[in-house]
Amino acid sequence: MKGSFLVQNKQITLDNIADQVGVSCTTVSRVLTGQSKKYRISDRTTEIVQQTARELGYVPDQLARGLRTKRTNTMGLVIPDISNPFFSTIARNIEIQARKVGNSIILADSQEDTQLEIESIRLLQSRKVDGLIICPVGEESTHLKNIISTGLPMVIIDRYFPKLDCTYVVSDNYQGALEAVDYFFKMSHRSIGYIQGRVNTSVNNERIRGYRDAHEKAGQPVDESLIVGDSFGKRNGYIGAKILLAKTPRPTAIFAASNLISLGAMTAIQEEGLSIPDDISIISFDEQPYSEYLATPMTTVAQQTSETGEIAFKLLQSQILNDGKPTTEGIVLPTELVFRKSVKKLNHPTSE
Repeated sequence: MKGSFLVQNKQITLDNIADQVGVSCTTVSRVLTGQSKKYRISDRTTEIVQQTARELGYVPDQLARGLRTKRTNTMGLVIPDISNPFFSTIARNIEIQARKVGNSIILADSQEDTQLEIESIRLLQSRKVDGLIICPVGEESTHLKNIISTGLPMVIIDRYFPKLDCTYVVSDNYQGALEAVDYFFKMSHRSIGYIQGRVNTSVNNERIRGYRDAHEKAGQPVDESLIVGDSFGKRNGYIGAKILLAKTPRPTAIFAASNLISLGAMTAIQEEGLSIPDDISIISFDEQPYSEYLATPMTTVAQQTSETGEIAFKLLQSQILNDGKPTTEGIVLPTELVFRKSVKKLNHPTSE
């Protein structure tokens, strides 16, 4: 190795490292791109090159590398609400998987706004990302069809469009809702309010279908006045619960279509001086780390949140390596009803 030196006020290059170590620039490039074994570069030389690169503060020029490989090793991720623990958990697991293979994630929050979603996607495309993972707002798909037509690899998560020819990873929202409402009936509840999420999204459509079919299974007619709400946020849960609790007679149970909706509903229940489950029972779609630590541990429909992120990333990576061609149509992950103490068994029998 040559004597140490300091390159000031300039970006460190492969030539700088090669001069420092006393090897060719080609050797340095092969070491730093993980090709030492392929080109039979000794472990000693590999170690010296890597250590020198660290000491000099070498940062790979991803733009230049991308021009050579036609890949940037970056992926775009668009989610509706980063403040929602459900989406932040998915994002975290996608980022973990990306790091394992030396990829980077550029995250965009569409704030449940279709126009922001479109603008975010355009920005990511301008950054030349290798592919996109999108949790769409859920009411418009024309811009997603346009992406498919360009051949850019893409995976849809959580919400999807049945007629969109795109790989997706979603939960079994129908079965999860069916089991939750069916459990209410088994606990002798007959008047069950439903605070729904964003109308006309696949997630909400499937959950409300499960709600309705559970009523049919129990031989109980659906009271349309007990279906309220229009978004997946906490404010919607608060307003929806206020409306349901003001009814005479009020429902004995509430099924909340998301974790944030359930938080808003609990706030409203507390303000009304009611207790869970003595005065009203509640089940939330979405399991969260705090669910079991609430004053009354919450019965929830648990989704495979971490698995959703990991599977989505691997499906996208497979597409990228397969020149953008989808390797599977879609994956539906099962949910699990987690029983805790937020549902009370009533005295009168159910209708069967």
